[in-house]
Amino acid sequence: MEPKRIREGYLVKRLFLLSLQGSVFNTWKPMWVVLLEDGIEFYKKKSDNSPKGMIPLKGSTLTSPCQDFGKRMFVFKITTTKQQDHFFQAAFLEERDAWVRDIKKAIKCIEGGQKFARKSTRRSIRLPETVDLGALYLSMKDMEKGIKELNLEKDKKIFNHCFTGNCVIDWLVSNKSVRNRQEGLMIASSLLGEGYLQPAGELSKNAADGTAENPFLDNPDAFYYFPDSGFFCEENSSDDDAILKEEFRGVIIKQGCLLKQGHRRKNWKVRKFILREDPAYMHYYDPAGGEDPLGAIHLRGCVVTSVESNSDAVRKSEEENLFEIITADEVHYFLQAATPKERTEWIKAIQVASRTGK
Repeated sequence: MEPKRIREGYLVKRLFLLSLQGSVFNTWKPMWVVLLEDGIEFYKKKSDNSPKGMIPLKGSTLTSPCQDFGKRMFVFKITTTKQQDHFFQAAFLEERDAWVRDIKKAIKCIEGGQKFARKSTRRSIRLPETVDLGALYLSMKDMEKGIKELNLEKDKKIFNHCFTGNCVIDWLVSNKSVRNRQEGLMIASSLLGEGYLQPAGELSKNAADGTAENPFLDNPDAFYYFPDSGFFCEENSSDDDAILKEEFRGVIIKQGCLLKQGHRRKNWKVRKFILREDPAYMHYYDPAGGEDPLGAIHLRGCVVTSVESNSDAVRKSEEENLFEIITADEVHYFLQAATPKERTEWIKAIQVASRTGK
């Protein structure tokens, strides 16, 4: 009997390649990754029959967050019994945490000789001092009761979609998540260490890098942001720059990896997409790295529909789940989701953004 597929999707993996000169170099490439009950397989494409490699989970350890690569966010590491390190990067925080939870559970099931099951029969016992950082993070992001994201100015720079360190501690205390500010400082430092909060500005970055006594600062001049909030920093700039930055002011409502067909060569490549509303834009990035988007789709007034794979309008693809965006300027974009459910979710989200955004 084949091992059960627990989770699958696009992740960026660190690979070691051999150059023509015979030297070994490393690079990051998007791969189709499949988590099984006993290991992880990774494929060059979702449609490939044979994996490029397999990582056994028995005896392996998982490290998350993995901060070995500086600016690369949402990375986790799997170390096998042969001390081989495998690095994966997710598109956003919740995606990384979902993979990490399932991999940890698969390893634990192997150790205990149990079958992987989504639903646990164990009762969750929460001690007073125990804090669920993931649940706390979601509460902090709540649109009505969470921490308010602001545009803050300091040193002739404007920090968009962020908040101050003392606001985080104020929120933790007022919501009775902690008993006092000292305990709040400890919890905020844990949120920072786990990647649920990110430092913005020199003061908070220096503290996080270890130049201060505490990695998190209970300070009105220390700025922080949620990693998937759409944060960006801008200096005093021209009107043209201000217009460009307007695209990024919208709230992120969906993100993840999709296949995109190129307009010239008509080839398909994996791209990381971030969908924002008000203003309604869909930016796409190289998932292997790079902070700047490769392009943007203005969604206001667009039409989005599912497409049959045998359509004459799109070069033959090896999979189903295609959809098309036609902008108000009549530019056509063909995209491909991993599953029918994912395609439906993207279409619905884009339709909502196109009606409500600028």
